[in-house]
Amino acid sequence: MMYPRLAFDNIRKNARTYIPYILTCSFTIAMFYIMKSLSLNKGIESIQGGSTILTMLELGTHIIAIFVCIFLFYTNSFLMKNRKKEFGVFNILGMEKRHISKLVGFESLYAAVISFTLGIFIGVILDKLMFILILKIMKSEIPLGFHISKGAILSTVILFGILFTLIFLNSLRMIHLSKPIELLKGGNTGEKEPKAKWLLALMGIICLGAGYYIAVTVKNPLKALTLFFVAVILVIVGTYLIFTAGSIALLKILKANKKYYYKTNHFISVSGMIYRMKQNAVGLANICILSTMVLVTLSPTVAMIVGIEDIIMQRYPYQLEFNAYSVDEDKYQGIVDIVDETAKEENIKITEQVIYSSLQFSALYTGGDEFFFGDDTSDMSMLDNVYELNFITAKDYSAFIGKEITLNDDEVIFYSDRVKYNKDSFKLFGKTYNIKEHTDKYIRSGLMASDICPSFGIVVKDISTLKDLQKEQAKVYNDASSNIVSCCKLNIDGDAETQVALNDKIWKKMESYIHENDISYYTECREEGRESAYGLYGGLFFLGIFLSVLFTIAAVLIIYYKQISEGYNDKKQFEIMQKVGMSEHEVKKSIHSQVLTVFFLPLITAGIHTVFSFPIIRKILSMMNLTNTNLFVISGICVFIAFAVIYAAIYLMTAKVYYKIVKK
Repeated sequence: MMYPRLAFDNIRKNARTYIPYILTCSFTIAMFYIMKSLSLNKGIESIQGGSTILTMLELGTHIIAIFVCIFLFYTNSFLMKNRKKEFGVFNILGMEKRHISKLVGFESLYAAVISFTLGIFIGVILDKLMFILILKIMKSEIPLGFHISKGAILSTVILFGILFTLIFLNSLRMIHLSKPIELLKGGNTGEKEPKAKWLLALMGIICLGAGYYIAVTVKNPLKALTLFFVAVILVIVGTYLIFTAGSIALLKILKANKKYYYKTNHFISVSGMIYRMKQNAVGLANICILSTMVLVTLSPTVAMIVGIEDIIMQRYPYQLEFNAYSVDEDKYQGIVDIVDETAKEENIKITEQVIYSSLQFSALYTGGDEFFFGDDTSDMSMLDNVYELNFITAKDYSAFIGKEITLNDDEVIFYSDRVKYNKDSFKLFGKTYNIKEHTDKYIRSGLMASDICPSFGIVVKDISTLKDLQKEQAKVYNDASSNIVSCCKLNIDGDAETQVALNDKIWKKMESYIHENDISYYTECREEGRESAYGLYGGLFFLGIFLSVLFTIAAVLIIYYKQISEGYNDKKQFEIMQKVGMSEHEVKKSIHSQVLTVFFLPLITAGIHTVFSFPIIRKILSMMNLTNTNLFVISGICVFIAFAVIYAAIYLMTAKVYYKIVKK
């Protein structure tokens, strides 16, 4: 029984390092359990849009699993470093490495059991609250009852059981590869004063600059989505290189400044940090990357959930849409008649109705006055030149604006959306079209509202011209060519239930007509789309909150362990300085100087990273119909301020812990 008792005493005596580690393990276990339990929850699957949010939750379990594996290995290394001297004493007193291994085995077992018990307990308690939160976000009814997911518990036990086993084996490896004298000296081995590595700093600047350049210059949302991860990797690599080389250079500059350096509080902090900057740099870079992850993850998800109604209105400009592909005007009039008759029978007033035929296809535009089609439009370099062309007839446009418009064969009315086209003519399929008028009024479309690529609305003479254009683009796109779509869009005087009910009744009446006339069709209802949107954006928001909490916990723990490690390393220095007359007040000033010198660099750098990521994230968000730039900016500022407050609180806490360690 000696080893179990000794292991328990070791955990108790090292509570300052073990308790944060056990709490972190418990919270990560709870978070994984909650995410896995929700992804298996049949109650979410049964609600409208539930399949989308379940996909988000399943993705979240994989992200958390990968991150937790890396993070717990990283934090365990702090524990082992601080315990090396203790193990060295045991070794010198006669304990062999196999005995130390048994001791570490019991400590690992205690930590795992406590973490599992606490983590599963917290997870089960919070699981119901998270389920209620999801239903609130999706505006669904909240069922009674309590749910414990056996499948989630099994997955959690398997994942963390394997993880704790691997961490234990890694600890054994570190113990068996170390010599007794190395264990006894622990982490107190001194380092030579590092040299400023300008080549490394230059490589960091190049990587960071390349990542920033991609983020700022990308124009096409599809290209932004593809290049986003390239930019992320470049910024991460650049951050590590900049912190590794730049932090050393910063301290050397401070050391060279005699007015700054030769002050009691600055002298001790700078001289102490400069010898450990290799270790410091990696820790600071990790904190910076995690802080950036919090800001970049949370800012867009907050903007999406706050602006979800704007997104829905952009995507669904009209409450109801009834569309048919390649149908004659007479046949489509039958669909319109069914819509009007059903609304009249149900005593529902149609407040706005738009009926028209349209043709949409993509073309390349690089300036000048010609739209063309390349041999390889899948080339990434051409994405910035892709434009969506939307054609309607003068007859339908006249009905829309309430004014008679007549056009010749080679005349058009031109509408520019976001990107202006100010020329008097353009060429398409070898034919020149003269622009009779530039207009700022056009039939709203969900596709045109999204910012996947710039859109131009073009009014042509008649349906014959529309069919000619359809034939020409079919020669280019073959099987991928677009068809003429006949549309009936309307708004009604009624609530959400009325809209859904009318939509269902119209299509029930229309089923036989569609079948008899062999018409291909699709319909859209804003209220049904709203439920799907809340499922998608609610899932992203929930996932963003969860991951942000996880990243914040990771950053807090790294900062905490970093300060504890440095506190123990600096303890002897401060003891000597206090013996030769350094006051308690001067010790505190030196501590604050040391922490402040580099502590807020990760936060400032994370803020800079987030600012440069704004253009590329905005492009990606535009694909999801979030085009409200001001909302995104305000969300980003609010998230940064909130995180900065948490960061400052961490500073105050860690400075206090650091002081308790080093004071006499």
